[in-house]
Amino acid sequence: MNAPTKFLFDVDFAGGANRKPAISLAEHAQKLAEAEAAAHRRGYAEAQADAKAEAERRVAGALERIADGIAEAGKALTAIETRLECEAVEVAVAVARKLAPALIAREPFAEIAALASDCFGQLVAAPHIAVRIHDTLYTTAREKLDDIVRARGFEGRLVVLAEPEIAPGDCRIEWADGGANRDSAGADAAIGAAVAAYLSARRGPTAASGTTDAQRYVEEIAG
Repeated sequence: MNAPTKFLFDVDFAGGANRKPAISLAEHAQKLAEAEAAAHRRGYAEAQADAKAEAERRVAGALERIADGIAEAGKALTAIETRLECEAVEVAVAVARKLAPALIAREPFAEIAALASDCFGQLVAAPHIAVRIHDTLYTTAREKLDDIVRARGFEGRLVVLAEPEIAPGDCRIEWADGGANRDSAGADAAIGAAVAAYLSARRGPTAASGTTDAQRYVEEIAG
């Protein structure tokens, strides 16, 4: 019987301390440098992305504030335009009310003649027409209305009546089935109500109180 063969190791474990490293020091240094460079690039890219995001956030915030400012400026401009428009209407009405009496006093028959001329032209076949005017205008009205009657071809009977309660410049024209009236006081009241309603709608319920320069001017005109 043969003796068992001993197993012989080919590797000497005791000599592991003398083995050479897998890579050289130069390669290790190069790979370390490359890793550091890559990390630096990643950090720089992340910082750039963060900076860009922050810049975009700030720009968005600034644009939002600008938009809010523009909206507020638009509201303020609209309010100013509305105020100026309303003040212009008030001044125009005040000036008209101031000038109207002077114009009527200068030409008290002008508006009466215009209304009479229109009526006579449409009522040429009426049997008669009565014109009521202020008593101080009777003589002038009698002469001028006769001229208007002839010019408009009216063939009926014209009656001119003097009535002191009718304001100078006003008149009432009456015929068989109708009439026309020039009432300056009534017209002024209607205009005043219409203007007040318009201004109230334009100014709205939140209109600022207080007396403006235009309102003081209107008060001076009215006074």
